[in-house]
Amino acid sequence: MRKKIVVFTGAGVSRQSGLATFRDSDGLWANYRIEEVCTPEALATNRNRVIEFYNLRRREMLSKEPNAAHYALVELEKQYDVEVITQNVDNLHERAGSSKVTHLHGELTKLCCTRNNSLTVDIEGWEQSLDARHPETKELLRPFIVFFGEAVPMMDRAIEIASSADIFIVIGTSLQVYPAASLVQYIKPSVPVWLIDPNAPALHLPNNPLHIIEKDATLGVQELLEKQLTIDN
Repeated sequence: MRKKIVVFTGAGVSRQSGLATFRDSDGLWANYRIEEVCTPEALATNRNRVIEFYNLRRREMLSKEPNAAHYALVELEKQYDVEVITQNVDNLHERAGSSKVTHLHGELTKLCCTRNNSLTVDIEGWEQSLDARHPETKELLRPFIVFFGEAVPMMDRAIEIASSADIFIVIGTSLQVYPAASLVQYIKPSVPVWLIDPNAPALHLPNNPLHIIEKDATLGVQELLEKQLTIDN
């Protein structure tokens, strides 16, 4: 049986494809306050602005391509059973060819019913119209994004995946956004953990071998591939 690698990715992976993150001072988020575009209250009080913001993010996503880090993770599937858990809402992992991807914070490629966000529909292109409605419920659609203050519906599934890992790899995340960051607490004892980030966050896992590669996602994952013979030590 092939060993199971679980990869936990954050904004540092998408950033290398040129996608802005809300932590970038000069990025797409720089002209918006989080409270105005990424909360349930914002959707209720200024729906137009919220829809506009995610249309812009979707358009930006469609203009970018997967990078070497995305493709390197696909390469790992040749020798390992690989599952990706991502905090990113873009579809670059899927476009690169990753076969198992769990999105914790939603997906830009989908819309959901405003009343029941488990009812989703795919969106073609980048633009959601303001009056778009769910085909079954007839309720207005909203971006399929987990807003600040909302529960993370895929968290239980992500915990299950993390706890099944034989090898756990963390790439491009500050491990500061909860509850997602708590996933590392569910790794089984003795499972090797690889941390790839140029500014690697402190990670205290006394029962797990920890390997740190202080490089950006593309260079760091390539180095990981070169160490493939010892990746599980």
